[in-house]
Amino acid sequence: MNFLNLNSESFGLDISDISLKIIKLKKNKGFLNKPDSLSLASFGEFKIKSGIITKGEIKDEKALLKIIKNAVLKVKGEKLKTNNVIVSLPEEKAFMQVIQMPKMKKEELKKAIYFEAENYIPIPIKDAYLDSQIVPAIYSHLDHLDVLIAAIPKKIVDPYVYCLKKAGLTPIAFEIESQAISRALIKKSISPVPVLLVDLGATRTSFMLFSGHSLRFTAFIPTSSKKLDEIISKTFKISLKEAEKIKTEYRFQRKTKKDKKIFKAILPWLDNLVSKIRKHLHFYNTHVTHEHISENKRMNIEKIIISGGGANLWELTDFLSQELKIKVEIGNPWINILPKPLKEVPELSYDKSLKYTTALGLALRGIESI
Repeated sequence: MNFLNLNSESFGLDISDISLKIIKLKKNKGFLNKPDSLSLASFGEFKIKSGIITKGEIKDEKALLKIIKNAVLKVKGEKLKTNNVIVSLPEEKAFMQVIQMPKMKKEELKKAIYFEAENYIPIPIKDAYLDSQIVPAIYSHLDHLDVLIAAIPKKIVDPYVYCLKKAGLTPIAFEIESQAISRALIKKSISPVPVLLVDLGATRTSFMLFSGHSLRFTAFIPTSSKKLDEIISKTFKISLKEAEKIKTEYRFQRKTKKDKKIFKAILPWLDNLVSKIRKHLHFYNTHVTHEHISENKRMNIEKIIISGGGANLWELTDFLSQELKIKVEIGNPWINILPKPLKEVPELSYDKSLKYTTALGLALRGIESI
């Protein structure tokens, strides 16, 4: 969703119900035969108190405005010298779909998409901001166009615009979280085989199917990594901070009494996650047939990539892979930023950067447009 052309320096701003994250990247000019490279310029995470934003909807504009102003001034690294910002929009309030359109001129296509979107968006188009982009096919010369449409209610977006402008910032683009996440995790934003992205956030878990050049569908559930902290905290009667530490150090081998107790406590959470992933794998394999990524036929999902703060649960990838009988790996949000084999920077470790996946994807969009 663009409001202005992306032709100047900007930073990524990821706003969720419980936190605000900032990432700014910078270009480093190459020398001799070396190409230009990217590096981290500024970053920061700031808490948002409960009730200020609920399920992506701003409830207290004044409180959020204060947090944004403070965050911009207190980022780590280089001081922010630009007011231009690319901002995330809440996944749970958005609608996204790949549709087919006949080939036509650009001006005609824009009008046609607007009318066609009414068949897919469950709210009146006049009450939503609608954006679209043509999805290139990896294979075959098509007699039609695949178009990704994304929409979000104006009543959700407008308060974000108000808060940002009141904070002295210029929102040059808004982007649904799943779009930023896929840009950060999919190498060069292209996948010749279908991949399921699972983002284990603090307030919800998002599922994103990516194939070819585009997202195909997205979904989410209220189950979150923070729920694990609450379960462990209640089980051992300890603080949430202590519970989080135990969570990140936990091993699935269940050799000690403590490990067994933890596993028993979190097993319902794990079973629910596995069940939801199976559901989305089945949906894709049985319902999604229209894609242009193979010469012969649609491929099945071959890999799952997990991200978000919950991805740091030790050996979660091995557990999921064993249960689902499919390759599962932790994503690398630096894959399109840092050269191989680097996947972290001194200022921001790999584990911590998983929480910044959305912000990194937003910042990457900004730096690629300069």
